[in-house]
Amino acid sequence: MMTLEIEQKLLKLIRHVHDFPKKGIVFRDITTLLSDAEGLALSAEAMADPFREKNIDVVVGAESRGFVFGVLLARELGCGFVPVRKPGKLPAKTISQEYTLEYGTDKLEMHADAIKEGHTVLMVDDLLATGGTMKACCDMVERLGGNIVGISFLIELAFLKGRDQLAKYDIHSVLTYDSE
Repeated sequence: MMTLEIEQKLLKLIRHVHDFPKKGIVFRDITTLLSDAEGLALSAEAMADPFREKNIDVVVGAESRGFVFGVLLARELGCGFVPVRKPGKLPAKTISQEYTLEYGTDKLEMHADAIKEGHTVLMVDDLLATGGTMKACCDMVERLGGNIVGISFLIELAFLKGRDQLAKYDIHSVLTYDSE
């Protein structure tokens, strides 16, 4: 269970980098949290806790930090992990989903046989910003017949309203920033 003490520990482990990647942005750098054994373990536990009784078959995480937390949560929950990658990175037959960026579009792929009809799926990523990446991942899982029981994020930038794109899902964020 997440306590205020744990939340404060995790917040202290996240470095704030001003004007990255461009002026006016405060980048929430989690590499400092990832390098701290206790912080990493507490993060995984806090992200997995709300979903422990959901009988998850697979955790799905997008490249690249979704891999880090996705594998940790799969281990925590005793299930498998499915990666979502940038185009051309997976060796077998894939499905793809295009999604909108601030200035253009991008595309993600996953193996066409990664999710079985009726699989209970937990979606995972490090950060919820605008929601576009996670929405694309969810769309692919549902096209393959997966049943998404929730989405777990380490950090949510609530002021960017990414939750709006994912409103039909049970969303859990360990840490929330209400402003830049």
